[in-house]
Parts: sequence; structure tokens; C-alpha cells
Amino acid sequence: MSELTRRKDHHIDIVLDEAVAGLPVAVGLGRYTLETDALPDLALSEVDLSVEVLGKRLAAPLLIGAMTGGTDRTGEINRILARAAARVGVGMALGSQRPMLVHPEVRSTFAVRDAAPDLPLLIGNVGVVQLNYGVSASDIAGLASSVGADAMNLHLNALQEAIQPEGDTDFRGLFARLAEVIPAVGVPCLFKEVGAGISAPSAARLAQLPVAGVEVAGTGGTSWAAVESYRATADTKRQVVGRRLAALGVPTADGVRIARRAFPDRLVVASGGLRTGMDLAVAIALGADVGALARPLLEAATVGEDAVVEALETLIFELRVICFVCGAKDLAALRRVRVFDARQPYPIDPSP
Repeated sequence: MSELTRRKDHHIDIVLDEAVAGLPVAVGLGRYTLETDALPDLALSEVDLSVEVLGKRLAAPLLIGAMTGGTDRTGEINRILARAAARVGVGMALGSQRPMLVHPEVRSTFAVRDAAPDLPLLIGNVGVVQLNYGVSASDIAGLASSVGADAMNLHLNALQEAIQPEGDTDFRGLFARLAEVIPAVGVPCLFKEVGAGISAPSAARLAQLPVAGVEVAGTGGTSWAAVESYRATADTKRQVVGRRLAALGVPTADGVRIARRAFPDRLVVASGGLRTGMDLAVAIALGADVGALARPLLEAATVGEDAVVEALETLIFELRVICFVCGAKDLAALRRVRVFDARQPYPIDPSP
């Protein structure tokens, strides 16, 4: 293994074994609740959770979030996740494919369509900052084509790179580069943060670029600043600062609302600490089109494919029940359900 590929296995170990998620800030989705309907005029079986995402039909508004790839171990995790996603009818995003550019022989660890040809939606992944380190539009197009990706996540990870011992931290001039690169990739591109969220000024600027949408990846989920702090065994400054800044950024709930305002007619993916069907329902009611989960499904993947399927089906059933008791027959109706701050008294309409 090279240092780059070895890093991928180390990341998995840290995410599974260390306290790097949800510390010390809330995702924000728990602040909200939805208005229910005691007499919903529909049957539970009528609730339609299907959604079109990037031209592909999903059975539910759910993606397996970007995680990993690049080693034998991570390749097996990706294949388990992809087969589970195909069985349930949801999409999947790959972890950073940068290792493929350095070591083409690791392609098989990302080529999940070989294991799951019926996977309805596959999103590739590469870091935006790599455009300043020799990666070109043709490289990104090649990454997408090589694995049969329907779209590409262009991930934004300034905080992670700053803490990572080998981090690439020259983000200068990327806005202009992206304006040229995105149209040349050949598939739709999304911007994706990795755990620090996207602020309103950032979202407004990103919306000027020809992307298909954005994944918010807000605080409260896995903190990659914290992950990298555990890797910085020889650098006390990075250890300390990575853990101090684990909560720096925009909470997921706020990020969803920010993204919807900035991208009114484009795809908004909620991620960053989603764990339950209620989290997903609130995110959709706040403006997301779909949600993405990673760590809970990684944990399930260590058990096996059936465990991932069960985790996904449980989330989907929970979302179906929520829609039913809110009187929402589909996701469009769920977006019209009133959202309340759970910390405040329930608003009682005045008597007529």
C-alpha cells in the first residue's frame, strides 16, 4: 500500500472506533417537529416515497453517503453497500476516487456496478482542491466513466485538509477553475461538503457555477477534522486543533435551509448526522430533496449486506409512517407539512 491508500483503511478504523461524530454540536434537525394529522385521508400503503434524482428513479429519497474506496478492505465495503442499495432501490455515493489517479489498479474497489449492475444511481467523487494539484477536467471525466458514475461529487474539505498531516491546502483560484472544469466533466456535478456545512455566503457563490446541486454535509455528523486529529500522531498541534474545531461550521438543519434558498430549482442533499427516518423527514420538510447517511450504514456493512438492507428498510418504513401520520401521500405533500420548533410551545390557532 502507498500512504494514500493506507490512509483509507486508517480512516475506516477511526470512524468506527473513535468519538468523531456528533461532538460537541447537534445536527439541528432535532430542534424541529412536524404537524401531524389525526385523521389522514389515505392508507399507509398509498404513501409514495419514490423520487427522481439526477434523472434516475429511486424508491425512496435516500443515498448511501460517500465513504471510502482504494484498498481491498474498502472495496469489499463498497460492494456490500452497493448490493444493498440496489436491493432497496436507493442511490450510492463513492468515497474520494483520487487513489485511482495515483494507482489505477485500485479501480475495482470503486467499480461497484460490477457487483451491483442494477444500482439505480451512482455518484463519483473527487476533491475540488485537487484541481490545484494537477487534476484536470479530463481526469475527473475519466473517473466518472471508469466506474459508470451518473454524476460526480466535487467535495469541499478545507477544514479536513488543514488538519490532515498530508493535507492539500492551496484553495486559491478554484472558483475560476471550476467555471471551466464543470462543463467539461461530461456528467452532472454536485458540490459536497464533508462535515463543516455550507454557509449562506458560500452557497450563494457556489450557486453561480453550473452545478446540478449541493450536498450540505453539516456539523453534527462525522467530523473529518476530528478524524484527521487521530491520524496526526506525530503532530500535537494538529491533534489539539482538530478536536477543538470538530464543531466548526454550519449545522445540517440550517445548511438545508441555506442551500434551498441558494439553489431553489436544483438538487439539495441533506447530510451530516442523519440517523433516523425522522431526521430525514424533517430535512425534506425544511427543503431537501433527498438525504444521505454514511456512518450508520458503514457500521451495518461490517455485519453484512443483509444488515445494511435492514437498516435502509427500517429508515424507509419510518419515513413512510411519518408521511402517513402527517397526511402526506408523497414527498411533495411532505414538503407542505408545517414544521415547528420542538423547543417552543405548540402554536394553537385561535378559535373561530
